[in-house]
Amino acid sequence: MRINIAPKHILDKILERKRKDEYRPENVDLKQMLKEILSWANRFVPSESGSILLDDPVLNQNKEKTGLLYFVACFGKGSAALVETTLPIGLGIAGRTYTTGKPYISKKVREDDNFYSAIDKKTKFQTKSIVCAPIMIKGVNIGVIELINRLNHIDFDQTDLQLLKIFAEYTSTLIQNSLDARRFGELSIKDNLTGLFNDRYFYDRLTKDVAKSVRKNSPLSLIFLDLDRFKEVNDTHGHLAGSRVLTEMGTILSESLTWAPSSTAARYGGDEFIIILPDVHEDRAAKYSEDLRKAIEGFVFLRNRYPGGKAVKLKGHITSSIGIVSINAIDLGKGVKEIRDELIKRADSAMYASKEAGRNRVTISE
Repeated sequence: MRINIAPKHILDKILERKRKDEYRPENVDLKQMLKEILSWANRFVPSESGSILLDDPVLNQNKEKTGLLYFVACFGKGSAALVETTLPIGLGIAGRTYTTGKPYISKKVREDDNFYSAIDKKTKFQTKSIVCAPIMIKGVNIGVIELINRLNHIDFDQTDLQLLKIFAEYTSTLIQNSLDARRFGELSIKDNLTGLFNDRYFYDRLTKDVAKSVRKNSPLSLIFLDLDRFKEVNDTHGHLAGSRVLTEMGTILSESLTWAPSSTAARYGGDEFIIILPDVHEDRAAKYSEDLRKAIEGFVFLRNRYPGGKAVKLKGHITSSIGIVSINAIDLGKGVKEIRDELIKRADSAMYASKEAGRNRVTISE
């Protein structure tokens, strides 16, 4: 039995709940997992065709868009044409099973108002009967598993449905394990307060980006940022307020970098932050830094109540001193780690120059 599997970019999308990170450790072999699930399901409930459909977590979180189910694994006639196909969650027996969270048997689909015939037209396959079970994680539907046309002219029955529910539960367990493993790997490279990358990850990332920049003779800019008067927040309002400010800074930085998908923002330590901008020239980095400085200056920190504290509404009190360095200011005849360290040193020095010049400004390292 040949089982067709969706390409890697589709499978990555299914398991992606946060920003993708190429350094995240590999975990479960999802392709092999899906193949085995369908293979065993077909062994216990022999059928002409079958599929696993999983949702798009990004679209389903956006109320303004229609959610989609992806055919991520399927076997049977015409199934090779399905592996990159999507199905709106409101259509068909699969859609009904997904939206209701209830298993479904249809012994004569041509008499079933829920049946969606467009898939048969695409695969040139004739569906006669379907058994379908929801795939759930912690009570939330994430997809369905379905088998089509029981072999040997036997109709699907409740025993078949119970077996399929077992495979649906097995699928959800394996996917949950994969998600947990990914999140555990992410925790090791993320700062738990700001949600940004930590300094350990930052050094690894910058080393790789510098090596790429040197090899391809491409631009790279580094930004060092320190919050002004942050200590006063801790002294006046307490460390819980200071922690909340850092959390809000993480959000500001993350949202400010949507224009640079290959960028990396990290918490360097305390109230210091550092940003890598691969393929970005100094002038573009300077414009971004000035926009960021203004955004921080105009932001109302501690606008709302937070656990352990009350709303303070700090505006204009917290500003930032920013330093910028571009790789073209460095002697590229050195080793990659030496260039990396020189970039950090110069960006840090430029940041301190901003502090000494009166704070709340941007300085470019010469």
